[in-house]
Amino acid sequence: MATQDKSSIFADIDEGEVDQEDENVDRWRRNLRLWRETLAKQWRMLTDDLMVRLAMITIAFFMIVAVFAPFIAPRGPLTRQYEGDAGIIIADWVEPSFLSSESEYLLGTTAEGFDIFSQLVYGSRAALLVGLVAAVFTAGIGTLVGLTAGYYGGKIDDTLMRIVDFLYGMPLLPTVIILVALMGPSLWNILFAIIVLQWRSTARVIRSQALSLRERPFVKAAQVAGASDWHIISRHLAPNVLPLSFLYGAFAIAWAILAEAGVSFIGLGDPNTVSWGTMLQSSRAYSALDFGAWWWFIPPGICIGLVVISGFLIGRGYEEITNPELR
Repeated sequence: MATQDKSSIFADIDEGEVDQEDENVDRWRRNLRLWRETLAKQWRMLTDDLMVRLAMITIAFFMIVAVFAPFIAPRGPLTRQYEGDAGIIIADWVEPSFLSSESEYLLGTTAEGFDIFSQLVYGSRAALLVGLVAAVFTAGIGTLVGLTAGYYGGKIDDTLMRIVDFLYGMPLLPTVIILVALMGPSLWNILFAIIVLQWRSTARVIRSQALSLRERPFVKAAQVAGASDWHIISRHLAPNVLPLSFLYGAFAIAWAILAEAGVSFIGLGDPNTVSWGTMLQSSRAYSALDFGAWWWFIPPGICIGLVVISGFLIGRGYEEITNPELR
């Protein structure tokens, strides 16, 4: 009899654990469905704008170029070109093939004998790496800090916002230049320096939104029902601030690429990595403008402009989602 009672007790415990696991699975499924529906709705609203669609196509084009760079570029970005069989390094600019019938280079060469088209293709990798990684970390860190500060308030809010205020006292480009100069010229150091500063605006805006959301009736109802802080933040707060996160993430793409180009232009770029910024720096060092070698500095400038404008256009699309009065 005692054995039966013990077995029934253990059976009840097992059934309770199974019920708890099923409840957790259902909760995760509901949260996942909520996030999926939120993202789908924002995607539809975003792609209704023609300019945003063109911006997305532009970003997608450069992403494809970056991924398939070894197959698109006819030569390596740092492979010197030689004249005929003499083995002499080209020591002067070679014009693009559409300007000279004797040239075999689509966009000509640099004064160092590098194929400009190949450098342009491989340069998209550095630009998009910096832009996209900075966007992810800017949106992620800023959203996490903003939600934490806005929801909990008190000393947590004060501490986090004082850190944000301190970072606001440091201008982006000069601070990035100083940090890279101290850490050494490296693409990863440039990226780290950009991320350290860029999340501050995202955190401040998300925090103000979270302060408003935590006073809403549906949040109060969830608290009364005994929902955990994580459940409230992930289900009730985060989906409502998602457009703001994407908004500042899109702007981060543009600002990060501009910052990388600026740092590289003054000679603090990674010497082992070809980027559009280092191409501009090399063209300035060899006085390409004075000698009329426009094919060296105009193509990377156009690429930087296209990606930066695309980032701002996508950000403008998200701004219209967060503020419908702009439509």
